[in-house]
Amino acid sequence: METTQERYDYLIVGGGSAGCVLANRLSADPGVRVALIEAGLDTPPGQVPPEILDSYPMPLFCGERFIWPELKAKATAASPLKVYEQGRVMGGGSSINVQAANRGLPRDYDDWAAGGAAGWSWDEVLPWFRKLERDLDFGAGSTHSALHGNSGPVPIRRIGPDNWPRFCHAFADGLKRTGLPYLEDQNGEFGDGLFPAAFSNIDDQRVSTAVGYLDAITRARPNLTILAGMRVERVLTENGAACGVSVIDGAGTRVRYAANEVILSAGALQSPALLLQAGIGDAAALGNLGIRVVADLPGVGRNLQDHPALTFCHFLAPEFRMPLSRRRASMTAARFSSELADCDSSDMYLSSATRAAWHALGNRLGLFFLWCNRPYSRGQVRLASRDPLAAPEVELNLLSDERDLQRMAIGVRRLAAVVQGSELHRHAGDFFPAAFSARVKALSRHGPGNALLTRVLGAALDVPAPLRQWLVERFVTGGQRMHALLADEAALHAFIRKSVFGVWHASGTCRMGPSSERAAVTDSQGRVHGVHGLRVVDASLMPRLPSANTNIPTIMMAEKIADAILAGRRTQRREAQPALAR
Repeated sequence: METTQERYDYLIVGGGSAGCVLANRLSADPGVRVALIEAGLDTPPGQVPPEILDSYPMPLFCGERFIWPELKAKATAASPLKVYEQGRVMGGGSSINVQAANRGLPRDYDDWAAGGAAGWSWDEVLPWFRKLERDLDFGAGSTHSALHGNSGPVPIRRIGPDNWPRFCHAFADGLKRTGLPYLEDQNGEFGDGLFPAAFSNIDDQRVSTAVGYLDAITRARPNLTILAGMRVERVLTENGAACGVSVIDGAGTRVRYAANEVILSAGALQSPALLLQAGIGDAAALGNLGIRVVADLPGVGRNLQDHPALTFCHFLAPEFRMPLSRRRASMTAARFSSELADCDSSDMYLSSATRAAWHALGNRLGLFFLWCNRPYSRGQVRLASRDPLAAPEVELNLLSDERDLQRMAIGVRRLAAVVQGSELHRHAGDFFPAAFSARVKALSRHGPGNALLTRVLGAALDVPAPLRQWLVERFVTGGQRMHALLADEAALHAFIRKSVFGVWHASGTCRMGPSSERAAVTDSQGRVHGVHGLRVVDASLMPRLPSANTNIPTIMMAEKIADAILAGRRTQRREAQPALAR
């Protein structure tokens, strides 16, 4: 049985990094009715789960409560399907990510504008980066205040060298030895360098968009309705225009909500899938599935991008370990250039964490993330079937462009030089490749059993170096040794192909561009070409992946498009007034 509920001016699908922003900004106009639909748990003020608020985020990746467990992706054509952790909770990715507050570089946005996304150059997006943030280090009166905001909903801070543990200083010293300068502000100084990583956090607690934008005052607005625990199965259309959505609520009842405009903010994997299920996409592929074509837009689901990434660990001698009571583990990061021919500068990124997991074993291991900032490889999102509740097929196609493979190899060598040239490195076997394998994820689930097991395993690492190396090779790396990989280019490339993964920065699948360009899906305000009353506002819109974690750029995009929507409404009202007067 299906029931029809009331009509809204704006119906936002997805309460993630973009959806919460839109709900706040659009409902600030008391003349419009806004509904926000989120499939996962709501997290009102005072009811945010402590594991979400925690400054140490990694356990969130190791359970199923706050993600879509059925959503899987293939990293490369030869890779097995693995869960691709996307937030299913109010705040979406901003509630489960590492809280990185990285904008990227001006060239990223200038590229968007040059590629047809009018209005999205660096100078044109900077006001909205400033609007979203309350920078606790570089606000009013600081040396970089012209680039930063001081009153936005998202607090941004850094942990500076004066408060770094010894691990961070050792890593930074290794980076400096390779010629990288120190930068105070990764979001205001745009060359290669090492820096204190910026993150969205205050009082040692996460600030998601659910926390920052859906506060008690916003939630009390009579024109804002929040519908949590409800899954949108389909966007409804009539005569080539969106008119609402069909939703399945927590009791399994199918409900229809009508809307003057539907805004998809479900993320770069789910938003294109919703478009395809609605008959918006490549006409031939839709026809093969028996889906009626509403708009032939072959770019839907294509242009999928992520940063190809690898992880490495280093055993930490006791003096480099940080107390488990100190929650924030990621403090130091760097941009550097691969210098591969015809590739951009600052095309590589490297971050570190003072622990690899929440437990006693993880506290004995430093963690390093390496990724390619400017990937050329492209993947695709497809429908697996006509079933709107079936997860889409996701192929990241990482390393399909040879330049990305070559640059990852360059990055591995650079990281090895940094680590092996630092005081961290005392024994050859202490630096080794790591992976978020099923075994590692199982061990990372919170519980007394894992706490006990990891205390035993952690103590096992505090043995003489030769025995520790044997344990690591036997139970972690499968016998793989860093010095062997670095000595054999073919072996290194094979390792990268096998181990690479996406770092949860899916983007680009509904990219902005002019309607004359067949690959473009939306215009520069997220409006879907050829379908009235339908808009996409999330990382799907990005023509090219920025040199950054995607959360802050996605919030910026939502702020900018929300302002454009409200400006359009004000213009309509002004134009209507003379007519009414007549």
